[in-house]
Amino acid sequence: MTIPSFVLGIAGGTGAGKTTVAREVTAGLEGADSRTDRRVEPGEGFEEDQPDAEGSAGAVTHVPLDNYYEDRPELTLDEREEINYDHPSAFDWELLREHFDRLLSGQPIEMPQYDFETHSRTGERVRVEPTDVVVLEGILALHDEAIVDMLDLRLYVETDADVRILRRIRRDVLERGRSLEGVIDQYLSTVKPMHEQFVEPTKKEADLVIPEGANTVAIDLLEAAIAAARDRQLGGAPATEAEPGTPLLEYDD
Repeated sequence: MTIPSFVLGIAGGTGAGKTTVAREVTAGLEGADSRTDRRVEPGEGFEEDQPDAEGSAGAVTHVPLDNYYEDRPELTLDEREEINYDHPSAFDWELLREHFDRLLSGQPIEMPQYDFETHSRTGERVRVEPTDVVVLEGILALHDEAIVDMLDLRLYVETDADVRILRRIRRDVLERGRSLEGVIDQYLSTVKPMHEQFVEPTKKEADLVIPEGANTVAIDLLEAAIAAARDRQLGGAPATEAEPGTPLLEYDD
């Protein structure tokens, strides 16, 4: 039985680059050496909101928050399409807390899978084993107080709104078959106001802020912070206290 020694939360707006950061960190902790030293340009290499089917990879468990949207099988497809998926009420926080409790106590979970075309969970469940490091990633990863308390390091990925909307348009139009008009309407009616009301305020919970998503320097700093925190935990040394609401480190280039 493996009991995780480190738990990382990655939050930020839609299209900010959270999934890319999560994958880069996972690759680094797994010893991969495939990163490139560059910013992700608008519309390029955009992997946001595309949860991995597999939750565990070696020493790292990746838990996408998007897999924990509430399941609403009693609603029609038209009714499910009207749900505000950027509001905290769209997520099954109770199930996520239960699963995190199990992972952090060394027990496996059956992680749900979500279908964005039907706005419902699939019948598939992925067995996720607890590993040395657990990474939670999603727009509201730093929203729920109980979940935040379980995190050893809290990361907020901050990217300009114009870059984020371009990435979202590319994903929703080209990869999910939605109309440009529909994507823009959704962004203005729910995504933007929900970001301002619920997502952006969680930045105050972050220990580490990375502007513009993943690049080698930012990821290396993050990996160093994780390694230092894990060493403190495993060695029993006390962590340095920081003022409440003050990031431990903010990267900017």
